[in-house]
Amino acid sequence: MNIIIIGCGKVGITLAETLSAEKHNISLIDTSAEVLSNIPETLDALRTVGNGASFTTLQEAGIEKADLMIAVTASDELNLLCCLVAKKVVKCQTIARVRNPVYNRELGFIKEKMGISMIINPELTAATEIVRLLRFPSAIKIDTFAKGRVELLKFRLKPEFKLHNVPVHRLAARINTNILICAVERGNEVTIPDGNFILQDNDMLSIIASPIHAAEFFQYIGLKTNQVKNAMIVGGGTVGYYAAKQLLHLKIDTRIVEISKKRCEELSELLPDASIICGDGTDRQLLLEEGLGRAEAFVPLTGMDEENILLSLFAKSNTDAKLVTKVNRLSFTDIINNLDIGSVIYPKNLTADYILRYVRAMSNSIGSNVETLYQILDGRAEALEFTIREKSAVTDTPLARLSLKKNILIGCIHRSGKIRIPRGQDSIQVGDSVIVVTTQKGLNDIQDILEK
Repeated sequence: MNIIIIGCGKVGITLAETLSAEKHNISLIDTSAEVLSNIPETLDALRTVGNGASFTTLQEAGIEKADLMIAVTASDELNLLCCLVAKKVVKCQTIARVRNPVYNRELGFIKEKMGISMIINPELTAATEIVRLLRFPSAIKIDTFAKGRVELLKFRLKPEFKLHNVPVHRLAARINTNILICAVERGNEVTIPDGNFILQDNDMLSIIASPIHAAEFFQYIGLKTNQVKNAMIVGGGTVGYYAAKQLLHLKIDTRIVEISKKRCEELSELLPDASIICGDGTDRQLLLEEGLGRAEAFVPLTGMDEENILLSLFAKSNTDAKLVTKVNRLSFTDIINNLDIGSVIYPKNLTADYILRYVRAMSNSIGSNVETLYQILDGRAEALEFTIREKSAVTDTPLARLSLKKNILIGCIHRSGKIRIPRGQDSIQVGDSVIVVTTQKGLNDIQDILEK
């Protein structure tokens, strides 16, 4: 497909790199010639300097032949205007990043009246991810499929679970619940395990299960499954506001530490049920005095990655709270993962995943659309949900007889409201939703799981 990306910040470049690797034709627009010149030459993309809302600039970037235009500049209004101009020029699909909470209640109206195909709010997406983790604090990461009926959960294997040296095929016999281990991280290696794979303490496991079966599994091995009762948030910005609002809705006692007096006054009006503390969130004594030691969840959401990481490290040494750390820069994920600071969320990755899922659904050839897509295991693998709309080479054949590519696992089949962890005799049928976990990138179609 021909795709125009307006705005070459972290999200724009992440999208451009991923979509270019999947053989789409990419055209980049940014007002800064310096920003465009600093993009590595390894990224195969047309570069245009100019305002993305300008018809002349869009023409220069090839709007007449574009299938999709994605506006991810720092300005909500400019993103919306870019989409509006593009829709007036051609019939291409449009995606806009809109972040301001003022527009949040109006997104449906804006999308319908302006004809925008998709609106993404990175801060709201990040906040929703945080709240999901605080509802199930045992997991380091949770991704949902089949409209919440299936979860992919990531956690670290500890000695007290008594699963060291246990082969995967024996797990079902020892634990009477319907879960599937779909990926294992051990050091720098990522494995899609078969039944003979031997688990070891300190492995990072990703499992697929329904919420009920996941809870049963965690209870069996002795991990906490109930949502937290209280949470301390450092940083009262947009993500903090969205997260606090959702936590309060769940009856979770919420405290926000914010350094700006003006912002504290705004938050007091917006969130009357929250405790707003005006002070420096990096002041260790302040955090301790305000109840860090009693907190069941601690979420640093300042604008600086370094502060968030250091705050989580401090909290780790002073409390048993569930830690969720927001990181914007993607360059040091390997170092951050070795710090053991609980759950780390990357808003830029979340935004890119949502948009990438939409692009893959657009480029699909037979109608088995990618309904959901997550980059997992630090981007080294993907979990995808396909909807099976018509018969193909993968349907009505026992899974054991399908010739699958290497490092592909069919993790779950969702059929008529029921969740099934598939075995070799099961088959995929029209109408199913199928979750696939793989280290192979760029699957656009359910038939891509087969060897050619």
